[in-house]
Amino acid sequence: MDLQKAPAKKRSLGFWLLTALVSGNMIGSGIFLLPASLAAFGSISILGWIFTATGALFLALLFARLSNIMPKVGGPYAYCREAFGDFIGFQVAYNYWIALWVGNAAIVVAFVGYLGVFLPHLNHNPWRTFSVCVITVWILTIVNILGIRKAGVLQLVTTILKLLPLVALATYGLFFIHPENLSHFNVSGESNFTALTSVAAMTLWAFIGMESATVPAEDVENPTRNIPLATIVGTSVTALVYIFSTIAIMGIIPLQELAHSTAPYADAASVLFGPIGRNIIALGAAISCFGALNGWTLLQGQVPMAAARDGLFPESFARKTKVGTPITALIVSATLITLLLFLTVNSSLVKQFTFIILLATLSTLIPYLFSAMAQIIIFMKNREAFKLGVFIKSMIISIVAFIYSYWAVIGSGEKIVYYGTLLFFSAIPIYAWMKWSAGKKQASGASL
Repeated sequence: MDLQKAPAKKRSLGFWLLTALVSGNMIGSGIFLLPASLAAFGSISILGWIFTATGALFLALLFARLSNIMPKVGGPYAYCREAFGDFIGFQVAYNYWIALWVGNAAIVVAFVGYLGVFLPHLNHNPWRTFSVCVITVWILTIVNILGIRKAGVLQLVTTILKLLPLVALATYGLFFIHPENLSHFNVSGESNFTALTSVAAMTLWAFIGMESATVPAEDVENPTRNIPLATIVGTSVTALVYIFSTIAIMGIIPLQELAHSTAPYADAASVLFGPIGRNIIALGAAISCFGALNGWTLLQGQVPMAAARDGLFPESFARKTKVGTPITALIVSATLITLLLFLTVNSSLVKQFTFIILLATLSTLIPYLFSAMAQIIIFMKNREAFKLGVFIKSMIISIVAFIYSYWAVIGSGEKIVYYGTLLFFSAIPIYAWMKWSAGKKQASGASL
């Protein structure tokens, strides 16, 4: 196995840009609505956040260790292919890529929705909404095509801008907490274990993206240091923001009122800072979505490019510009997002679209599951290269990360798991077609 470092000539992403990619991809649109959903469970939600953050940190440690021994472009895809071979590698890349561009369609819709706070007429006309969504998608696609560093700088700026209002609410809001609002521990009517399971499953969605630093490995400066460090720091900072902001919001707004809120962060900000606070949070939410969309756009080009290099995606996906960006992968992904957005113009498809997003989110858990076991296989193949202490710690991290990811899949619900399995199996005929095409091409070359 080749555990070589990434080429030293590419130094587009340093520690801060990489950390912004991790935090920026995790802090998207979902966090701004989660407190309202969690109000149905009570303050046990805070315990759920802590539990989920712990599981997320184990996953972050998993990816940190994998990136340290194998800093290859593609992240989870590269690790899974190394451990399990082409077939599982293709399935991971296939599901992960679908999750990326479908998720981006949801993020851009949320972004335009938050813009509606400042432009009330924007969301009254579905075609106007569609146009702004498509323009936003293609602007960020062009930014990423122009160069990964430009995308990284934009990610750093948007991450700072989105963190400022969230940190302000999470810290200043603690002084306005009403203890009685937090006294209702479990109001779900279910057992504490069942409620905790539901909460942890819901809050895990807010941590999707912790592996972001591992994907553009070839463009990272000093990858064996910066990728693990950015992964751990980015996940830790995000977890703290999530936990303390949820405590503040639940302490400021009574549970019954919070459960019916359509903008819990904005409602809490209006209590703390008045009407201007609501506008600041709404702007922060819009910036949050914009930044997350930029970061995930970067990744949706890297994953298929890595698979194409290995002959598992069409070779055109490996085509790069002079500055090293995967232009075909980015354009195809943006085109698919545009088509999906076109489908959502019909309001009758909104529920279907929401279901597809949940399905895509489940698809991101598949790379987590396989990556947890991939580390064990990679370490076993190279047992003599690692000290006993490192080996034991890595095995513990892998086992805990796998159990946690498996449990999170169960918490997704039977229907989502059922359709997610069908999506996973849909990769099989596509893989067979790719292999058939490759075999036919080799046969043609041999006959010449």
